Amino acid sequence: MKIGAIIQARMGSTRLPGKVMLELSGITVLGHVIERVRQSVKIDAIVIATTNDICDDVIEEEALKHGAMFFRGSEQNVLERYYLAAKENKFDVVVRVTSDCPLIDPHIIDSLIEIFQENNYEMVSNSGSDYLKRTIPQGLDVEVFSFALLEEAYLNADQSYQQEHVTPYIYENCQELFFQRDHEDYSQLRLTLDTKEDLLLIKEIYNKHYNNKHDFYLPQILKLYADEPEIFRLNKHIKQKKVK
Repeated sequence: MKIGAIIQARMGSTRLPGKVMLELSGITVLGHVIERVRQSVKIDAIVIATTNDICDDVIEEEALKHGAMFFRGSEQNVLERYYLAAKENKFDVVVRVTSDCPLIDPHIIDSLIEIFQENNYEMVSNSGSDYLKRTIPQGLDVEVFSFALLEEAYLNADQSYQQEHVTPYIYENCQELFFQRDHEDYSQLRLTLDTKEDLLLIKEIYNKHYNNKHDFYLPQILKLYADEPEIFRLNKHIKQKKVK
């Protein structure tokens, strides 16, 4: 069984253009995401799924620089781009991570993959559109699903919002979906990169913990939250964009 992480990335971003190529401690956001995902012990390959637009040539170059593969496809139909990337690389299981999560936790990734492997679920998620179910901070989102389920979505999604995003059709139609929830609810924390305020917070976290290696994860971030909560007020007012 081949397990592949597909990280969607592009230069276009309405709130913070070019955010994946911004630097944190001398390395791009995308570079950090790749390096952190690579720490997963269960992922066999990493593919950066970007667009055919010439402005995303830098995304391809950055993927290769950090030892990841790449796939280029439709800018608007992200579901198609994602599906074709998985098909080309013959993934049996797909791990979805987005490129605006430079604090993604490989231990969380492996935990969700393990739940997927040990059960008969079609999809395991700690995120999704139902914010009442999530307990994980925004920015540590992981979705694990079968290639067969992705193919079903690709063949049947006929609404624009289902094609502009990867998983809406799956959430709406999957029969064997498991939401991973923790005992403590930290869903109010924003650790994703979508605005200038998000960038300020993430830079603070990197300044506190990053020393040329990724050895800080959710527990260390939560300790920082407990010790210095004022840092996390930098982006507390930012609202997450909705799919629809």
